[in-house]
Amino acid sequence: MANKKLHPSIEEFKAFAKARPRLLEDVRRGDHTLQELYEDWYLLGEEDPRWDAYKDESTSVETKEDTNNSTSGKWMSQIGSLIQRLDANQVQHHVNSLSEAIGAIQGVISQFQGAQSKGGASSAPEVKNPFSFRKD
Repeated sequence: MANKKLHPSIEEFKAFAKARPRLLEDVRRGDHTLQELYEDWYLLGEEDPRWDAYKDESTSVETKEDTNNSTSGKWMSQIGSLIQRLDANQVQHHVNSLSEAIGAIQGVISQFQGAQSKGGASSAPEVKNPFSFRKD
């Protein structure tokens, strides 16, 4: 991608977005997509009143402590929004798949251990499902 030149309008939009960090925050929160903002920027232009809300407030000076608190708050809000978007059924499916994979690995390991002991009885009971979850 370093060798590939972007269209000049895309380069201009990148510079526009870099000058307005709140614009990218909205994208990260999921309020807007970059495509949608690019299209608005392309059609409306940089001087449209829509972009006034995203103007850079670099004139205000924040202390280091305030910056750390706001970064921490942003991180927690991102985690919160991620948890809200989780689908419990998908999580359960992935946990079951992981459980089956671990069970298969344990089975292979126990087969190798049994081959090394040459007929000795295995003292450890075989576990078919290492994670037993009840379905709702």
